[in-house]
Amino acid sequence: MQSWRRKSLWLALSVSWLLILLRVFPVLRLAEPARRQAGAPQGWPRWLDAELLQSFSQPGELLEDGPQPPQAPRAGSCTRGACFDTSRCRGGGLKVFVYPAVGPISETRRKVLTSIEGSRYHTASAAEACLLVLVLSPDTPPGECHPALPQWAGGKNHLVLGLHPAPCLRIFQLGQAMVAEASPTVDTFRPGFDVALPLLPEAHPLRGGALGRLQQHSPIPGVALIAVAGERGGWHTAGTNFSACPWDGRCEQDHGPKQTHPGVTLPNATFCLIPGRSPDAVHFLQALQAGCIPVLLSPRWELPFSEVIDWTKAAIVADERLPLQVLAALQEMPLTRVLALRQQAQFLWDAYFSSVEKVIHTTLEIIQDRISGASAHPSLLWNSPPGALLALSTFSTSPSDFPFYHLQQGSRPLGRFSALIWVGTPGQPPLKLIQAVAGAQHCAQILVLWSSKKPPPPRWPETAVPLTVLDGHGKASDRFLPYSAISTDAILSLDAHSSLSTSEVDFAFMVWQSFPERMVGFLTWSHFWDEAQGRWGYTGERANEFSMVLTSAAFYHRYYHTLFTHSLPKALRTLADESPPCVDVLMNFLIAAVTKLPPIKVPYGPWHQEARPPPLVLASSTNLPDPRPRPDPQRFHSWCVP
Repeated sequence: MQSWRRKSLWLALSVSWLLILLRVFPVLRLAEPARRQAGAPQGWPRWLDAELLQSFSQPGELLEDGPQPPQAPRAGSCTRGACFDTSRCRGGGLKVFVYPAVGPISETRRKVLTSIEGSRYHTASAAEACLLVLVLSPDTPPGECHPALPQWAGGKNHLVLGLHPAPCLRIFQLGQAMVAEASPTVDTFRPGFDVALPLLPEAHPLRGGALGRLQQHSPIPGVALIAVAGERGGWHTAGTNFSACPWDGRCEQDHGPKQTHPGVTLPNATFCLIPGRSPDAVHFLQALQAGCIPVLLSPRWELPFSEVIDWTKAAIVADERLPLQVLAALQEMPLTRVLALRQQAQFLWDAYFSSVEKVIHTTLEIIQDRISGASAHPSLLWNSPPGALLALSTFSTSPSDFPFYHLQQGSRPLGRFSALIWVGTPGQPPLKLIQAVAGAQHCAQILVLWSSKKPPPPRWPETAVPLTVLDGHGKASDRFLPYSAISTDAILSLDAHSSLSTSEVDFAFMVWQSFPERMVGFLTWSHFWDEAQGRWGYTGERANEFSMVLTSAAFYHRYYHTLFTHSLPKALRTLADESPPCVDVLMNFLIAAVTKLPPIKVPYGPWHQEARPPPLVLASSTNLPDPRPRPDPQRFHSWCVP
């Protein structure tokens, strides 16, 4: 009996000590998006074992883990209200002026200036700007850290920006200016006022950027489970059978072969251990691009864009003092959780970090959200594909208004569509087409966009739905303007030469309702790369594969009109107006770039040959039609855009 009591007592003591250790020394937790200030209400940490945490929490305690209002920073008294005058932005919204460079500039600074000047927020007038940006270069001499700026005014409504660690930031008299700095330390960063940037390599591309390297979401047999960041930018990987700590010498090393990749910039592993020192922050983006889950060992630097990005979905923070427990927790992590973290890491890389332009535009979008207040992007738009840069707040801030979130929200777009018929060449009004579309079951209205030099007829046929005539400007891109007269989510884009039956329209709309983020059309093109002539081409030859559908007969969401007008560079829209076939290519590639999905083709009757494109068209290096003889189309293979 006494033996049983002693065993019970020892068991109770052991369990108590275990609970105390778990409470005092957290081993592994998901990365927190922001740090709480001293004295602020503390929410529960977001542990991986959420089910276990529920049993130890009191009712209502878990509700405190939501975003907290910005607190006064530990150093300085600047906050958004005290050091930034939002009244200067109320007239025309955020307008950004960047101080021009004087004399020779570095390649990094040139990329930053180009990105700001290409933003939709840029203005060339400092007088009308509500945010003035000063770009610092890492090679700026200390004697030139205090340029004479006539609009400085103590730094109010200014942003001092440095993509790389710059000596000037340590001696610059910031005053009331915000700071956008690469990997700021947690002691100097002012939450809600400064912006934490990623530490980019010098050769980071201006636009586009490399795609993520994740080819298979689940761990591949034989591939290392863990990679450890090296001191000179390399990675060290250990096999899947290791039993201890690969980042210091206190533990038993793996008996299998240890792989060192000093010349490789991207790791090939499931988890990437990154020390908490600021110089090691450069490994963070390498891990994201590789689809390797970042495991931050007691980081002492602020995670990039932590104000809006929920890093609990893509990264892990671990205690560097408990190596054995960390490794055991990583080995036991469920594969479903590994898959979710890797997918999110790839999305964040592509949406916000793959180019200098995306980093700069994300910075400006964060400041725009601060100014907007209640009209800012909700967290879902920042942390779900395609991201806040492609979910424009000028269109809406409600996820249900965009075509990307219906499946996630468990909703469907409204059950009607607007037909937009473009008339661009002289000819008879599309009376037969109007009657066919008006008889469709879900047609709400018909809009005739008259861009022909010939005046429209004075009278139009009677239809069962409202018919409105809009004045165009004679440009091919007129059909993709965000007309306020469009009252439905779905648009059926047509031109005067299209020929569809009522049943075909009804069927295509039913297909689109199941895939509202994609383009659903009848006629297809394919694009290809011509090795002989060194340029892209596109063909309308019939094949079993395709990459585009023609906008002369296609359904898509009206939000793409807003993206086409406000997101695409003006040079591309001008090019499309000069070469009308490029409009179809541009709209298809815009939707594919946003959704990462191909268009959908629906069947149509064999009598619609009048709407078919030319058999083969080659695009020159400037994407204009090529006057040279066309090659044999049989030499080319059509393929589908992923």
